Amino acid sequence: MKTLASLVLAVAAVSLSAPAMAQFQKPEDAIKYRKAAMTVMAAHFGRIGAMASGKAPFDAKVAEDNAAIVQTMSKLPFAGFGPGTDKGETRALPAIWTEQAKFNAAVEKMQGDVVKLAAAAKTGNLDSVKTAFGAAGQSCKACHDDFRKD
Repeated sequence: MKTLASLVLAVAAVSLSAPAMAQFQKPEDAIKYRKAAMTVMAAHFGRIGAMASGKAPFDAKVAEDNAAIVQTMSKLPFAGFGPGTDKGETRALPAIWTEQAKFNAAVEKMQGDVVKLAAAAKTGNLDSVKTAFGAAGQSCKACHDDFRKD
């Protein structure tokens, strides 16, 4: 039930936030938005990771639900990287703005790997989930290594 509620919340966030994405009142609002979206994405990604690593029992339905949320959330944070959001309370590196093509390519790779993770989770096969989770995790790590302060 919690997973369903999270999924409904994520879908609502996508639907309701689309018009607001281009209308952040202040750069701080955009920073808060992207941080919140990444936090939600990381929480659901972590649930899949716990199953993939054997720290939690594998539940195909839970993996599928969480992967769907991760896939949806993977599209949201990047509206929050607009002008002026390189300053303030952020761990974003200047390379995001100076190397935008590289940043956008990293984002697209992560989003593609997350789509594959969601597809793998739909199979209910733990080995497929592990493989796809590893690839998605590497995409996340690569982007963090290049574009986020520790």
